[in-house]
Amino acid sequence: MRRADWLLLIGLSVPWGCSFLFFKVLVAEMPPMSVALGRVGIAAVVVNLVLLAQGVRLGRYRAHWRGFLMLGLLNNAVPFALFVWGETRVSSGTAAICNAMTPVFTVLVAWALGGGRLAWYKLAGVALGFAGVGVRVGPEAVAGGDLLGSLACLGGALSYALGAPFMASLRGLPPFAVAGAQLLSSTAILLLPVLLIDRPWTLPMPSAEAWAALLALALFSTAFAYLLFFRLVASAGAANAMLVTFLIPVTALLLGNLVLDEPITRSAVLGTAVIAAGLALLDGRWLPKRFHPAWDRGSGARQGE
Repeated sequence: MRRADWLLLIGLSVPWGCSFLFFKVLVAEMPPMSVALGRVGIAAVVVNLVLLAQGVRLGRYRAHWRGFLMLGLLNNAVPFALFVWGETRVSSGTAAICNAMTPVFTVLVAWALGGGRLAWYKLAGVALGFAGVGVRVGPEAVAGGDLLGSLACLGGALSYALGAPFMASLRGLPPFAVAGAQLLSSTAILLLPVLLIDRPWTLPMPSAEAWAALLALALFSTAFAYLLFFRLVASAGAANAMLVTFLIPVTALLLGNLVLDEPITRSAVLGTAVIAAGLALLDGRWLPKRFHPAWDRGSGARQGE
């Protein structure tokens, strides 16, 4: 990648890493589904105003609304609610480390859907990913941490992975239009459950700090992050853009420590390092070509292209 692409990649890790910090602030005052709805609802307004200013009309893509709805469910509504709920029980850094398992789950989902054999280095990467989660979550659970909170965050990562095939089915559509449509879809999906379950009109008014965190989550960590992400995808390719997965846990751990005074434990550092090693193996591009199996070398589907 070019230097500008690396700067975009590092820049993208900041708003997405900040989202775990904002979640932690918001769960003290708002129910998880209400936080998720606020995030996607405000971001949907902003992103779709940008689309209107660019002359893009989502109505022309009405044939793809089933895919948009599935993306809204699996890429926004379910994972956002699970991560927020998980952070009622675990630290923001632990949630971000669980989020780093998304590429591992994506490989497993693709394989389960008939993606062919897994190269040895991908199997090793999957194993390291789960080992890294065990290194982080295991000691925390034994020490009295909440295992359900970690499992909820892993469920959010799995939901992202389940949404990947629907994202692939929409390939060829303008990426920012897909973002606007999935945000509208997730807003519609979350609205009724929030009204029926959370009944927001019965809740205490959130503080100014909570409103500021919600606006930052929606505008900075969602709408602005989408702009950065799709610009990076256009410039460096989707495979290179997903390298941000390496950086998000680091950003979230540092922010959690600096802002929320969450300790950076040895298990967090070691777990992050083991998962990062697994992601590097899954990516495969840094391995010498001779280590790739012959059937994989000849597939012509090299990452980053």
